[in-house]
Amino acid sequence: MRALCTGGRGFIGSHLTQRLLADGWQVTIIDNGSTGHWTPPAGAEVVDADIAAVWALQRHFDAIWHLAAAVGVRNILDHPARSMVTNLQGTHAVLDFALRENIPVLLASSSEVYGLNTKLPFREDDNLTLGPSSVGRWSYAAAKLADECLGLSYYKEYGLPVTVVRLFNCTGPRQSDRYGMVLPRLVSQALRGEPLTVYGTGQQSRCFCHVSDTVEALFTLGQIPQSAGQVFNVGSTDPITIWGLAEEVRYQVAQRTGKPASDIVRVSYADAYGSPDYADMPARVPDISKIRRLIGWEPKVNLREIVTSVISYQCSIGCRAS
Repeated sequence: MRALCTGGRGFIGSHLTQRLLADGWQVTIIDNGSTGHWTPPAGAEVVDADIAAVWALQRHFDAIWHLAAAVGVRNILDHPARSMVTNLQGTHAVLDFALRENIPVLLASSSEVYGLNTKLPFREDDNLTLGPSSVGRWSYAAAKLADECLGLSYYKEYGLPVTVVRLFNCTGPRQSDRYGMVLPRLVSQALRGEPLTVYGTGQQSRCFCHVSDTVEALFTLGQIPQSAGQVFNVGSTDPITIWGLAEEVRYQVAQRTGKPASDIVRVSYADAYGSPDYADMPARVPDISKIRRLIGWEPKVNLREIVTSVISYQCSIGCRAS
């Protein structure tokens, strides 16, 4: 069996590639290295190119996992036009390539598409409410929603087996803090003995899912025909405030290093992102009953273990920012 993993050198893609290789798959990665530089094992083929180069791959694949995307709040705010074009054109190229030989595609989307929805937990069939197009952060949500619509349209119009997965705050070892990912950023600050910066009030809550759990969901959904034409939430259902996350990080780092615990300080969104109209959501909690019914999936790694894994990883690379 041969798999194509777009974005396979990035955070989630690298872990998925390892999972596929462990199960005996031959894996081809196409990745331009823009958000990750992981060096895959010898068993993986790497095509160092933009996703549009997928058409140059003259080989058959049994399944495609499409994870390549422009990601990260900071990246999106700084480069909204480039990010939208990258995401939309990349997905279009992958779907057209897959249609050539009717290859099943798992398309990674984001909980960002739920936007300003306040009805918790989020269900896959809920209405989606985005903010005004003049606010930069919604460009990413709009692009991912367009990706979903395009993928499902290929399923409905051409019969291409496309599965959409909405990921909720996946985190763990190898995640970089370069693009505003909150847990690796807090861990990096604590290990350097710096104050932990919490944006806004810190009372906004999220559900953090370990990358190993996320990858199991992606791995399984990408191989079963029953998932085609459907959308699935993938994430933890245990919310924690960002302030609470910072407290857990500083406690664990202090226990590990024996040094005094770092302070936690609030930073306004305007100062953090240079945008006075930055929009944030008070809470995000997924309903995962749909994926649980289909494949029996649910997260296994709890928050304390997640934080420990990120601290251990950053210490393994020298107790510095990842």
